[in-house]
Amino acid sequence: MLAELFAVLAPVIIVSGIGYAWARSGQHYPTEFIARLVLTIGTPSLVLATLSRADIDPQAFASMALGCVLVTACMGLFGALFSRLFRQQWKVLVPAFLFPNTGNMGLPISLYAFGEHGLALAVAFFLTLSIMQFSVGIALSGNAASIKDLLRNPIMLSLLLALPMIFMDLQLPRWLANTVGLLGGMTIPLMLLTLGVSLASIRLHHLGSGLVLGALRIFLGAAVGWGVGAAMGLQPLTHAVLVVQSAMPVAVFNYLFAVRANRSPEQVASLVMCSTLLAIVWLPLILAWWMPRVN
Repeated sequence: MLAELFAVLAPVIIVSGIGYAWARSGQHYPTEFIARLVLTIGTPSLVLATLSRADIDPQAFASMALGCVLVTACMGLFGALFSRLFRQQWKVLVPAFLFPNTGNMGLPISLYAFGEHGLALAVAFFLTLSIMQFSVGIALSGNAASIKDLLRNPIMLSLLLALPMIFMDLQLPRWLANTVGLLGGMTIPLMLLTLGVSLASIRLHHLGSGLVLGALRIFLGAAVGWGVGAAMGLQPLTHAVLVVQSAMPVAVFNYLFAVRANRSPEQVASLVMCSTLLAIVWLPLILAWWMPRVN
């Protein structure tokens, strides 16, 4: 089991560690360009390639999307509660609880732990959360988000293209499937490298509250994911991916939104860093429970 856990987590830690070391050594990394490349080309291609290859049950896809909505709603309530208990700004803490790092960390971990089918389910969670992140998340950051802007988002366009493949059992032409497969293959490595670079640029402040609130975010995320999955009667693989995605640390996007809105970016940075470090310890325990029950 230890060897299996190491095989799952080692690529994530090593590749993000390379990004961290690259940035700390003073080497140039075009973060803005890479982020735009991943957002506009890489991630939509990964979505199409994954969902076209995986033999995913439409009901499982819909269940994962519903589970994501329920988990996110519960975590938003916890964020509002803790903002009152810890006397924090709710516009800082609620987004941190709402939006975990289901892309940079959640997708590769789901792939290495549960295979292509697990990745497809993780993509369903990621897509659903992205809809909320690029609408509710942007609104919470102080910027207006319109339906028109949301529909123009490349990730949303890839979802609209992917839904007929899932629910109508359609297939991409071979030339297009090969193309999006090639382009999608760059996404997870670039996501992990960018995660490491982003973490290297964060300076820790509010360390005590960051550790406490970061721990609450990942522990409660796993608990809520388990509870929602049990209440919905999900199959073991779907349930496992829901728990893993729900237990991810605070997304780096929250820090970028906080910087843009000038809303306590140092505190959000602490939540991102502390929850990420704690997740490296917490996620092996979750995977040790679920992997034998799924594989």
